[in-house]
Amino acid sequence: MDMDVTDGVLPQPGAHGWDAKDGQRHEMKGPFHLPPGPDAFSFVLYQSTGVCLEEGHRVELLENGTVFDRMLEDIRQAKESVHILVYIWRPCELSDRFVEALQERVRAGVSCRVVVDPVGSEEVSGDKDFDQKIERRLVESGVEVHYYRPLAGKVLGRLLGRNHQKLVIVDGRIGYTGGFGIWKVWEGDGRARENWRDTHVRVEGPAVCRMQLTFSRSWQESGGSLLHPKDLPGPCHVGPVRGGFVDSIGKLGMTDAERMVRIVIAAARKRLWIANAYFTPPNAVLEQLVHKVHEGVDVRVLAPGPIHDVPIVRASQRSTYEKLLNAGVRIWEYQPSMMHAKTLLVDDWLTVVGSTNLDALSLNKLGEGSLVLADPEFAAKLERCWERDLECSKEITLEAGGRTNPWRRLARRATQLVGQDR
Repeated sequence: MDMDVTDGVLPQPGAHGWDAKDGQRHEMKGPFHLPPGPDAFSFVLYQSTGVCLEEGHRVELLENGTVFDRMLEDIRQAKESVHILVYIWRPCELSDRFVEALQERVRAGVSCRVVVDPVGSEEVSGDKDFDQKIERRLVESGVEVHYYRPLAGKVLGRLLGRNHQKLVIVDGRIGYTGGFGIWKVWEGDGRARENWRDTHVRVEGPAVCRMQLTFSRSWQESGGSLLHPKDLPGPCHVGPVRGGFVDSIGKLGMTDAERMVRIVIAAARKRLWIANAYFTPPNAVLEQLVHKVHEGVDVRVLAPGPIHDVPIVRASQRSTYEKLLNAGVRIWEYQPSMMHAKTLLVDDWLTVVGSTNLDALSLNKLGEGSLVLADPEFAAKLERCWERDLECSKEITLEAGGRTNPWRRLARRATQLVGQDR
């Protein structure tokens, strides 16, 4: 790789990276700088997460409910295996479509495996509808179903250590990720109150192998057996796009989710547009966003508006506005429905789409996964999504909703405390 890795890539003592005060060193303490371009970014991503941007992908941006038609089409054509890992799967007409497609594939000899998170699907609310109305139908038809870390008899740490990933992998060659769950709120166009606004991606290529391995690890932890070699066919290069899938599991210290987010932000030189469902990032990330504005980067945030599924998180989200607005960040809130997307758009070539939220819980505790892509064409498509979303979003100013208050500060303290990594 033809690049000088000493050109500000690694933080140096007493300079941009290590804080020499009291002899302390802080993980990825910014500001820090990356050399320009995909090669340099790929090298830094690799040394931080073990994932580089490989060539050979074909990708498709899918908004809102359109993802399910495409997904079910691929499932119905599966020849070897269908693997689904989701946080939320609840009874509805959409669920029935998935159950019927999986039942048909099992009859055709295809191995179908499902992992659901019990917190997202039933245990917190006490609603046992997945167990009684979905799991039973799947298991009786031959689909293997497991729960990720059941809560019975476990301590608080297990309540927070959930798997928030959203993965569908077909034949080990086609992968889907994004913000989706299998429930009625993800149908529609994201313009009605009951239809959430979300963004997803379909991918073919080497990153699907990493997605399959991510599924396999959760499958094993949930009680599933080892996959057959035919379920891991190896990398297949099918297109020109460079990309990589970064998965992350909560742990003590800095997770790969936070490393990925910090590196993507650091790569911005002209533009950094963030759309995120639970935008209440740790202070280090907030400081990084402020620094980017000072560098002349166009930093924008698109967050949920008045329709939000977790009110305390929205209050925490709004506690960040005053600092960001004073620095020059522009902020919008989506108005028609819950804005559930988790995307990053950097300059005109780098994008992130997946399940990773910019809150302490997601960055420290939850299992997450996002596809990182270096492709100008995909970036242009995501930019057009932004333009459409801003047509029905309200820009926030200091005079109109941007100032903090005691309730918002308290909410932020609570959300940061829940996601503390120590």
